[in-house]
Amino acid sequence: MFRFPIATSVLTNAIDQRVFPGAAFGVLQGGDRLAIDSVGRFTYQPDSPPVLPETIFDMASVSKAMATTAMAMLLWERGLLNLDEPVGLRVPGFLALGSDSEAGSFFGLKQKVTPQMLLAHCSGLPAYAPLYKTCRSASELFDACLHMQLEAVPGTQAVYSDLGFILLGHLLESIAGERLDSFCHREVFAPLRMNATQYCPPSELKPFIPPTADAENFRHRVLQGEVHDGNCWMLGGVSGHAGAFSNVADVLSLADCLLHRGRNVFQAGTVSMFAGRQRMPPNSGWALGWDTPTEPSSSGKFFSAHSIGHLGYTGTSLWIDFDKDLAAVLLTNRTYPGNRDTVAPEKIKNVRPRFHDALMQELGWGTAADPSPATGRE
Repeated sequence: MFRFPIATSVLTNAIDQRVFPGAAFGVLQGGDRLAIDSVGRFTYQPDSPPVLPETIFDMASVSKAMATTAMAMLLWERGLLNLDEPVGLRVPGFLALGSDSEAGSFFGLKQKVTPQMLLAHCSGLPAYAPLYKTCRSASELFDACLHMQLEAVPGTQAVYSDLGFILLGHLLESIAGERLDSFCHREVFAPLRMNATQYCPPSELKPFIPPTADAENFRHRVLQGEVHDGNCWMLGGVSGHAGAFSNVADVLSLADCLLHRGRNVFQAGTVSMFAGRQRMPPNSGWALGWDTPTEPSSSGKFFSAHSIGHLGYTGTSLWIDFDKDLAAVLLTNRTYPGNRDTVAPEKIKNVRPRFHDALMQELGWGTAADPSPATGRE
């Protein structure tokens, strides 16, 4: 018997409509885990393994929040990361001559890009580029990222950017003198007992992770237990924008930590600082490394304005409401069996707000709602 039957029915209906083959989800309120449940299977085949509450998923861009942003929070509170310092001072290649040779009026403005802008997605860098299609190595891909032309004056437009977080991850690694995955394991995941959370899962674990694509992709094999994102894969599976694998219980552990003002990991002021809207530009809904509800939102209609969250392209999400002391996690492999070119994003955009509104209705925080398809940055 599911603790949240209405919300669960939203997910089972989505499986029937082939939005995703399976899902795991969890709800935390007041420090209590009200539910960690699952529906569906790894694939649409009837003999496919069932998704279990403890099943590990490719978190995709939720990695930006639960790992890269967490690392930035710790480096900032230790006085090692200056959010206002030009990125080029730490990553000189970002300012290389010729990198903006065709950028018109934006030539030379890379010197104004700061870590705060990367975290708030207003650096002026493009949203995305499939660099893995033309680059032959991790170093070549990162060099291409460094030389990417700006598309806007830094600080003037909010454009969700994978490229910005690739750069941010490298910056944080340079400051820490350590790779992002090992830093986050020691400083974040281990203290919170997030034992399932890792980058580059070992081969023996891969059969227990739902696949994110079939053989009709540029790697020409089923993607199971290896990162779905092509740029992250080319970077060795560890990058600032993607790469983490986790399960519901672990993501709820991070949410519980943030709801309790960083207990065991972060200082309370750090959580408040990074959870606050930056308003760069003034109409932006981005905090530092986290999104906030902006209508229409994937969080639905009932998460308060004092909430933060993040989405992942593979069909993952986390939303945290500080006013309600509440967190909701939804993990799916909605990209299976397609790829970035064929998967219809509007399907998951319909499901997410319906799922969250149903949860809120069952918790007594809202009434039945019929939300519009949500926007979202993944």
